[in-house]
Amino acid sequence: MHNTLHHYLQLLHRVDTWFGQCLAVAPLDISCTEGCSACCRGLFDITLLDAYLLQSGFQHLPATQRSAVLTRVHWRLEQLQQQWPQLQPPYILNLLPNQQWMEMPEDDLTPCPLLGADGLCLLYDYRPLTCRLHGLAQVDVSGEVFSDGWCTLNFTSRNPLAVPELRAPFREFFQREVQLLSRFSQQLLGRSHVELDTFIPLALLIDFTALGKIEL
Repeated sequence: MHNTLHHYLQLLHRVDTWFGQCLAVAPLDISCTEGCSACCRGLFDITLLDAYLLQSGFQHLPATQRSAVLTRVHWRLEQLQQQWPQLQPPYILNLLPNQQWMEMPEDDLTPCPLLGADGLCLLYDYRPLTCRLHGLAQVDVSGEVFSDGWCTLNFTSRNPLAVPELRAPFREFFQREVQLLSRFSQQLLGRSHVELDTFIPLALLIDFTALGKIEL
């Protein structure tokens, strides 16, 4: 699984490179800079591979920081279980009945438990793919639109969908992600799954050793 994680980090680096190029092309239109945590609120679903990546980075934090983060994580879990009592280990959202997790409240402004007191992400280098994509529209080099939304703080005076320099090989990115998800689940569970999701706070609570021994 470590080799798969290495290849996933390579993919994430390509996404980061794209975002950096967008900043270079449109610096006056993009407010996504260090210290901005306006989007780091509410619930984001991430893949099991992203959860594994977060855990790998979490182990490098000082013990005091890990303890503080886990306190916030358990508090968040208690909140979520009041809404979804079936949300139990291994904390896989797809196991909830009737896709209950799709009913995430849009007005939830709860800060991500991985935000430090300074507003910076404690696991920035290990952050999930959705965090790296958030804030900008996603238009493939072919012109295909994968996401036509962007942060309201960005591009307040023009439409980024009309800026070809912001495009990237998103179809290739997402196909590669699916390939790595399939490989990761095969290595972890002995069978391929590409729809195993969790929330960022719950990612730190997943027991991957136990997960590999249960039937999903």
